[in-house]
Amino acid sequence: MILHVDMDAFYASVEERDQPELAGKPLIVGGTPEGRGVVAAANYVVRQFGVHSAMPTATALRLCPEAIVLPPRLDHYAKVSAEIREIFVRYTPLVEPLSLDEAFLDVTGSESLFGPAVEMAHTIKREIRQELRLVASVGVAPNKFLAKIASDLEKPDGLVIVDPDRVQEFLDPLSVARIWGVGRVTGETFSRLGVQTIADLRQLPVETLRQHFGSSGEHFWNLAHGIDSRPVVPDREAKSISHETTFAQDINDGEVLRSWLLELTEQVGYRLRRHALRGKVVQIKVRFADFQTITRSKTLPEPTNSTQALWETAANLLNTRLSERHLPVRLLGMGVSGIDHSQFVQRSLFDDGQQEKQLDAVGDDIKDRFGEGALRRGSNLRHGTRLHPAAKPDYDPD
Repeated sequence: MILHVDMDAFYASVEERDQPELAGKPLIVGGTPEGRGVVAAANYVVRQFGVHSAMPTATALRLCPEAIVLPPRLDHYAKVSAEIREIFVRYTPLVEPLSLDEAFLDVTGSESLFGPAVEMAHTIKREIRQELRLVASVGVAPNKFLAKIASDLEKPDGLVIVDPDRVQEFLDPLSVARIWGVGRVTGETFSRLGVQTIADLRQLPVETLRQHFGSSGEHFWNLAHGIDSRPVVPDREAKSISHETTFAQDINDGEVLRSWLLELTEQVGYRLRRHALRGKVVQIKVRFADFQTITRSKTLPEPTNSTQALWETAANLLNTRLSERHLPVRLLGMGVSGIDHSQFVQRSLFDDGQQEKQLDAVGDDIKDRFGEGALRRGSNLRHGTRLHPAAKPDYDPD
């Protein structure tokens, strides 16, 4: 059985935990409206006003003028995330993080030690609450797709179980929009076909889906039938590490896209360094509102796990390697492949990267001694985004 553990309003919840006077107030974690910042997280109070992640902060404040806006403390969230992962690995070594605040856990081999998967889900939720004073929602299911849907259905503080013998009973009433990869344009096509629910989708032959959606048709058919054979892959075994986010509303602002690309890059760099891995191929992925998807990649001279090196490459790909388009973007992704698992790093006589590592070490020491706001990169002030090893993407299967 698979667990999908998703922390509820993670960034905002950490801030409320650390500053109890914020509890019950509308809270946004993100960039400033003056710097064209975006909402990285919104607590459940401010969500009642229509505020959501990926929204420009200026828009969020028009919806809720009394909202409190705090800058992200991404390195702090990364430390809290590591504490959460320590709880996960008590029950299984098969932990696949999707971002700082969510992960898949394969607990199939642990049931003889810790009891049924449902008991482990209850225990993990309880330990996160007692030890870290945070709240998680958990989905328990026979595969990753079902577990991911289940964890989202009863937020916050949810626990939803999908019986392996009642998968279609679970899926059929749900909106077709719950299928990974179904966005606005795809949803409109389904609507023209008379498909509103997953039950409706199941009635269509796979040939019909291929005719309308190409190679994605079989993907939709499999998920509608609850079929997802992807294993849970820990970082150490991964051939590539990537993160991508599907926006609640399509984005046509290039500066906002750059801000999100930076956050995705930070998370990938963090995961690489956490497991002493490096990658040689940097790739970005852009999915437009009409569902057309474009990927661009660049092979580096040497493998790296430096956030700065990855960011410079990814930003260049976004700026120069995409065709001119005017459609808004619904999904943005960044990843690294060509993973080098060795612990040995080839050093050159003139190692320019060593200076960046030394600067990173000095910067980390300054922040440890004087606080996270004591040192910031000037290039990121405009967007209210700091170059820290962390980010919060959503999950998408492609």
